Amino acid sequence: LNTLYHLLAMRERKCPILDSAQTMLFMPDLFNYLFTGEKVAEFSIASTSQMVDPRTKDWARPMLEKFGLPTHFLPQIVPCGTRLANVRADVAKECGVIGDIPVIATAGHDTASAVAAVPVEESEAAKGDWCYISSGTWSLMGVEIAEPIINATSLRLNYTNEGGVGGTIRFLKNIMGLWLVQECRRQWLKDGRELTYGELTRLAAEAKPFLAAIDPDHGPFLSPGEMPKKIAEFCARTSQRIPASPGEFVRTCLESLALTYRRTVEGLEEVLGRRLNTIHIVGGGTQNELLNQMTADATGKTVIAGPVEATAIGNMGVTAMATGDIGSLAELRAIVRRSFPVKVYHPKDRAAWEEAYGRYGKVLGGA
Repeated sequence: LNTLYHLLAMRERKCPILDSAQTMLFMPDLFNYLFTGEKVAEFSIASTSQMVDPRTKDWARPMLEKFGLPTHFLPQIVPCGTRLANVRADVAKECGVIGDIPVIATAGHDTASAVAAVPVEESEAAKGDWCYISSGTWSLMGVEIAEPIINATSLRLNYTNEGGVGGTIRFLKNIMGLWLVQECRRQWLKDGRELTYGELTRLAAEAKPFLAAIDPDHGPFLSPGEMPKKIAEFCARTSQRIPASPGEFVRTCLESLALTYRRTVEGLEEVLGRRLNTIHIVGGGTQNELLNQMTADATGKTVIAGPVEATAIGNMGVTAMATGDIGSLAELRAIVRRSFPVKVYHPKDRAAWEEAYGRYGKVLGGA
């Protein structure tokens, strides 16, 4: 998943590219280079490589040297929103463009852009009592902080520090998200049963609650194929009832995600030493209203869902910050609040979810 291990694999295979390469560019940086000729690494995307020291916001060269990895090809790391140069003349000519077009190294990592578009109130941001979920195939759940948290507790709970807009840190955990439902649907389509996501959500809402609980990050779930079978095997191995219908399978997935969000937010509260009262959910997963309500129910938090296209919105907003059209991250978020609808979910059925969380903990403890 992280660049560091790709490079280590290349070193183990004695790949000559490691020594002959002049510059290593991440995908967003590659596009910036093709437009401008500038070779830099934007902070948010570089920080996900596991090769950057989040304290110094620079390459962790001593660590890389201990691994026997070369560092000569590492470009300068620049902050999100750095104005690089204008589009090269030959590129502009080929595209039929007249005039100078600036190229901005926006927040190149999709979650960094999505978090920039979280419509948090400035007063709420100042209190620090909110967290976010960037919800889609993956669920990225975390908080925005000024400095990285690197200690025994963050290591034990397996949270990571990644770069954000304005030099912030996204202290978060990766959770396998709606991939579970996507893979179930893919298998049912393969088996000749065509069900839309809307139909699957409706069937899940009608299904009996709390038949079983699964760990979304269970190893076999991370690879494609045969997802219903894998879920059934997990349930059998943990002595739980096996879902029997698409609605029961999807409900099990959604309930388990919501319970995992609770475990994750409790970990965040433990590390931070304070209570988080609000969960902002952004991204495509916000369209699943059943999951949004389950998240409120499972966590006991107020959930604010939206906008759907947070990554694109944040990307444009950071670009506007770089050009001076938006003055700050707080102003960007105020614009998002005024421009895009959100839906608020309040927790319900707390007793049933408390009982389910207890069973979920026992399942994960035995899994």
